[in-house]
Amino acid sequence: MKTIDELLAEGVAGKRAFVRADLNVPLDGTAITDDGRIRAVLPTVKALAEAGARVVVASHLGRPKGAPDPAFSLAPAAARLGELLGADVAFATDTVGESAQAVVAALTDGHVAVVENLRFNAGETSKDDAERGAFADRLAALADVYVGDGFGAVHRKHASVYDLPARLPHYAGYLIANEVGVLKKLTDEVERPYVVALGGAKVSDKLAVIDQLLGKADRILIGGGMAYTFLKAKGYEVGASLLQEDQIPAVTEYIERAEKTGVELVLPVDVLVAAAFPDLKTKAPAHPTTVAADAIPADQMGLDNGPESCKLYASKLADAATVFWNGPMGVFEHPDYAEGTKAVAQALVESKGFTVVGGGDSAAAVRTLGFDETAFGHISTGGGASLEYLEGKTLPGLAALED
Repeated sequence: MKTIDELLAEGVAGKRAFVRADLNVPLDGTAITDDGRIRAVLPTVKALAEAGARVVVASHLGRPKGAPDPAFSLAPAAARLGELLGADVAFATDTVGESAQAVVAALTDGHVAVVENLRFNAGETSKDDAERGAFADRLAALADVYVGDGFGAVHRKHASVYDLPARLPHYAGYLIANEVGVLKKLTDEVERPYVVALGGAKVSDKLAVIDQLLGKADRILIGGGMAYTFLKAKGYEVGASLLQEDQIPAVTEYIERAEKTGVELVLPVDVLVAAAFPDLKTKAPAHPTTVAADAIPADQMGLDNGPESCKLYASKLADAATVFWNGPMGVFEHPDYAEGTKAVAQALVESKGFTVVGGGDSAAAVRTLGFDETAFGHISTGGGASLEYLEGKTLPGLAALED
């Protein structure tokens, strides 16, 4: 895999460099609520611009249905990129049409443009190779070289991620090179004890990675909505808590495997419960109660780790040499249910080991809860991509960057 440093050494002045970024930022109307992904691509964009490239940045945002949708416009992201760069950034109002062609043609050395949301064109996400390829051909006409730096999309077989690199000289940007280096530390070069904390809503989203980690991690901490399927598999009453009944057989097997292989599987010992899901808009007080994990009332739902679980999880992270965390421990968006997630984040901050926050909701929680991002070893920009890498899958966007 060639890197951007090799491209810069070859010379990029006057060349059109297509940067496939991940600007898939959360929006409240047109206001960006978390610009972490934009900031993550800055080193690559800055390096190319300073070297005299004509930089064309492209990304998806949300899930429009293959047609323009103002709610998913990249215009706010383009404006924020300009603010962070301290320079004017041109914006094309389409992906490969007249506006994109004109904006790219008008670029001069060292300047940057952003084209509109790639998913406004059905060819970006098409499962038909010919349709994807046709869109990739049109994207290729906008550039001389390709720089892959959208790690959050490398697990997708999309035109701009998988097909386009085959049509241009291609290089990995700083973000992707860094992400891959970190993931190798979690797979090939692990320092022990290796502790993994997994949360989030659905256990089905994490089964494949748990399957892989049962042979690699020393300790796995389970929290969030997915924990209740584990508790149910142990025979506990989980009341109205989030539960995936169909996953109980798989979870039961994993519990048994953990015992046989000596992997410590840690589940909550107490939880915060309430009769209803909290109002995340008003953040009105929810007045939860704390109960033992094996004593959840039938008419209540678990919504966060309890205080004893918070202490337990912190203690299980304290001696780790390597930590990977993916998924919140509770409904962290509401202050009454944020302590479980805070406890894990704080334990990572205090850890002397190499700590990785696995993107997605975990990265959002770190920022939402006010933690200093530099206190963590690495905060990934791609939760899904990180998990699939740890599952041992081939990621199309990384494979496309290989020579």
